[in-house]
Parts: sequence; C-alpha cells; structure tokens
Amino acid sequence: MTIEVRVPQLPESVADATLVSWHKKPGDAVARDENLVDLETDKVVLEVPAPAAGVLKEIKLTDGTTVTSGQLLAIIEEGGVGTAPGAGAAAKSDAAAKSEATAGKLSPAAKRVAEENKVDPRAVSGSGRDGRVSKSDVFNYLSTKEPVTPTPIAAPPAPAAKALAAPPTLGARGGRTDQRVPMTRLRARIAERMVQAQTTQALLTSFNEVDLTAVNELRAHYKDSFEKLHGVKLGFMSFFAKACVEALKKFPAVNASVEGTDIVYHEYFDIGVAVSTDRGLIVPVLRDVDLQSFADIEKSIANFAARARAGTITMEELTGGTFTITNGGVFGSLLSTPIVNSPQSAILGMHKIQDRAVVVGGQVVARPMMYIALTYDHRIIDGREAVLFLVTVKQCLEDPARMVLGV
Repeated sequence: MTIEVRVPQLPESVADATLVSWHKKPGDAVARDENLVDLETDKVVLEVPAPAAGVLKEIKLTDGTTVTSGQLLAIIEEGGVGTAPGAGAAAKSDAAAKSEATAGKLSPAAKRVAEENKVDPRAVSGSGRDGRVSKSDVFNYLSTKEPVTPTPIAAPPAPAAKALAAPPTLGARGGRTDQRVPMTRLRARIAERMVQAQTTQALLTSFNEVDLTAVNELRAHYKDSFEKLHGVKLGFMSFFAKACVEALKKFPAVNASVEGTDIVYHEYFDIGVAVSTDRGLIVPVLRDVDLQSFADIEKSIANFAARARAGTITMEELTGGTFTITNGGVFGSLLSTPIVNSPQSAILGMHKIQDRAVVVGGQVVARPMMYIALTYDHRIIDGREAVLFLVTVKQCLEDPARMVLGV
C-alpha cells in the first residue's frame, strides 16, 4: 500500500515554505514519525515526519523548491523493506530491530539530538504518551545543562551555502573572487522587517548608563543557591526584563503600538528576547513577564535559546510581543542603536559590561557600567517618556529592591 507524504498545514501567517533538505533517499527504510525533510518558513523550520513505516519509494520535489500546504512531497511504500547502499541485509535487519526497540521511548528526532549532544536518554523525562521522549524534552534538558550547547540540526544549508561555511581567507589562492548565494527565507524576512520599521516609523534613540554593582552583588551572593533550587543559572536578562516591566507600567506608550490612526495600549507585558542563531536573528516572546518569577524568566530564556539555535521554536512562540530586549553585549558591543521590532514601538538595547571610572560620593571609583539604549517610535512616544523610561530601568537595576517593593 502506498502512502502520500504531503506538506503539513502551514501556520495562518505563512503562505509557503522552502524545501531545505531531504534526510532520506529513494529506497531507504523509514520509521513512523521519523523526520523525512525540513521545510523553512520565514521564521521557523518545520519537520515533516513519515506517516507510516516502510520504504521511501519516490521523492517528488527537490531541495530548494517552494511548496505550499498540502503539496505532494513523496510516496512511501508501507511495510516494504528498504535497501541501503553498501549495507548488508543482516546489518539492515539489526538497524531496523534497534530502531523498533527504541521507538517506544525515544522519537527519531529526539534520538538524533541526544546522540549529537551526548545525552543519556534515561536522564531525560518524557512528556509524551507513555513517557515517550520528544525532541523538545531533550532540548529542555539541555537548556539546564551548561556549558553544553545543542548542535543545530534543523535547516541544513543548501549545497551552495555549505561551500561558504568557511569563507576563504582574504587573498587566498592569489585571486579576487565573488561568491553569490541567495538569502535564506529567514534572512530575507529580517531584511524586509528592518526596512519596513525604518520607513514606517519615526525612530529615535536615547541612551543612559547603568551601574550594575548591586546586581552583580546579588548574583554573586545567591547564584549557587538559586541554581541549586531552580536548576538554572541566575543571569542578567531576568533583572532587565523585570526592570523593563516596572518602566512599562509607568510609561504605557512604550508598551503600545500603532494601528492605522489608532494607538493600541497593551495591558499585558509580553517581552521578546532577541536570540542570534546561525540562520539569523529571531525573537521568541516571554508571555506575561509581570507574573513570572526570576527563575521562570531564566528557564524560559534558556529553553528558547537552545531550541532557537536548533530550529525547533514554534511560530506561536515568535508572534506577538509588546516590547523587545536585545543584548549586543554578549558579542562585545559597547554601544548601538537597535531597530524596533515592528509593529512594536520600542526596543531596549543592552551592551557590554565594562569597568569604568565614575564619581560616587565625591570619590572616583571603578564600577561595572553598561550603556543602555532605547530606540522608539517618536510618533507616539515623546522624548520625555523615553528618557524617563530609561531612568526607571536604571533606578531598578541600581537598586533592585525597587522591583520587589514596586517603588
């Protein structure tokens, strides 16, 4: 019996996708739910699992093809026996038996992630039916284990892109060459949104600087007990997210957006956190940050970072958001002017923490200082509000008790 493999229903906001890479060849044996092919959309990479066990009989579309929902991708011969080049029948039988033995507890995608990151599947708690371990379960486990970094497995580069994985050294081979590679869908979407923001909004950036001595002391004092209790490290982002919530409460225009001739004031605080991946910048959203604890925020960010770099973030996790935080400091940026994540109206830029000489109580002392920048849509946010927003963030971080007491 033959079974058709079709493009799954794409998210409502996505019209089409690009077929990135097949993981199987015609004639290969496939297990039920095993990932056959990756589809790249504007924001995420979708996996297309095998609907049944059997043999991949025919591939209808090649890498690089643009596809839409319901389009035929391949044909599977259910229950057939596949042949792998260079492999004997006995070896194939053993591999098939091993696959069947592990399928009940570990999905194929999860098994692949676990092997690439050297994770013992027995240490991962399964959230699926009968304790089945999914790929997300493995990434959730990895997000709490540092410095382990999950190996990106989704969205393998196209053949031309692979050749550019290691750009040639300047002057290598004594020639002057150009290499032309098409943008990925994600990179093209980023470019479109950046240009859109700058052409439709009146963007302006204000700056301030923050003394992070108090935050550093808190982290140093509680980092061990925090990690032991919550299973995640206490970073800076949770402090900044909480400080931004306090400032957004005082200045609701910074948490608003423009729709036509209306200003929409959002009475909730969904903060996007920019994450850099090999494919480009994406912004997963932390929902209701005002209701989350520091531990909840740190866990969510670690989880997002691991899954974003592996290409398993869902479309729902990337949509919405009323305000964004981006941290160029992790790459050494001392100062920058971030671009607003439209249709939002403001974005906060964090930067490198650097010891600088400052005057405290009439004395010149060295303090861990960070420049912060707020880029905002001047159509609805006045300079006074932008400056006072940054002042509020500064006050909350230099005296973290304010975030606890709400003052």
